[in-house]
Amino acid sequence: MTPQAATSSQSTASAASASRPPYTANATAAEIAARLSATKRFIVTTHAKPDGDALGSTLAIARALARHGAQGEVWVVGPWPRWMPQIAGDTPLRKVSADAPDVSLSAPIDTTIITDTGSWSQLDGLKDWLATRADQTLIIDHHLHGDASIASLRYIDTSAAAVTELCAEVIEHLLGLDVLDGFPPEIAEPLYLGLATDTGWFKYSNVTPDTLALASRLLASGVNHARLYQLTEQTDDPSRPRLLGKALSSLEFHADGRIALMCLRQSDFDATGAGTEDTGGFAESVMAVAGVSVVCTLTEMSRPGQPTQLTKGSLRSKPGPHAIDVAAVTATLGGGGHARAAGVKLAMPIEQARAAVLQALSAACASAHAATPGT
Repeated sequence: MTPQAATSSQSTASAASASRPPYTANATAAEIAARLSATKRFIVTTHAKPDGDALGSTLAIARALARHGAQGEVWVVGPWPRWMPQIAGDTPLRKVSADAPDVSLSAPIDTTIITDTGSWSQLDGLKDWLATRADQTLIIDHHLHGDASIASLRYIDTSAAAVTELCAEVIEHLLGLDVLDGFPPEIAEPLYLGLATDTGWFKYSNVTPDTLALASRLLASGVNHARLYQLTEQTDDPSRPRLLGKALSSLEFHADGRIALMCLRQSDFDATGAGTEDTGGFAESVMAVAGVSVVCTLTEMSRPGQPTQLTKGSLRSKPGPHAIDVAAVTATLGGGGHARAAGVKLAMPIEQARAAVLQALSAACASAHAATPGT
């Protein structure tokens, strides 16, 4: 993609974005719960390649609705973490293929709930099915950007550390819990999973007093913190550290060491036997470097029978006086997320994506330093 073509694409995207309704909340937790209380049959889903917050929120909502007397399933577009079956237990769960989705229903549903996203680009395999269901769809999310047209009701709070914080509020209203009450154990566990994983086990800058208060309440409800940590963080296949080694061997530093970039190619996955689901958390090793402000991991994506032309970027940044808003950076490239953690999919080979991301990050880095007097 030439610079002129990139500029034209970004201008077109900006114009389209300006014409869409704003991605903001139009319902409270209590109003979402009131709508759910009338639900008889449901589907709850989340973004493709779900993380702990996405999976925890879908399972918590599904189990709360089941306790309330409704029937339904969790739909997940993979790949998913290898520990997912142990967390899901006997909750009805369907793994949906992005390429050939099975969205058949055994009976009509009256409610669709989407958690941890409100973006069409993150709902691979479900877009066509969801497109005609906005009037019966609800969103619970904590991201900055999304598509309001997906759902008629939206509970969005970008200050929440994890979407399970918002789901906990909804579940309190749905089940009639007081703020001092415990949660049913089968609901407390997935809520805690989302809270812990989206805060890096409570070490990220998104942790607030409310986050820790909810964590305390969930632990008091019977959550086994040590079991969850071991299950999700200490059961890697040997292929994952081998893949991390490939990522670290590609490590580059730019902008006087403030930008760190790693690239993973399809050959790296082939050589190690790892999958794309094994790349989570790779940025943490590099964030430990004192001068680094932002880490970007680029992953070459390909599908059988097709040339490689899709690259996924995962960005993480540190808080502080020169903090880089990676949600704003990825938004210029068609992605989004949080100020400290965001992602983007680029329809281009990895080397071209590397140049585009570095250009955007370098500009953001320069702006962040120029905005601080004396730097």
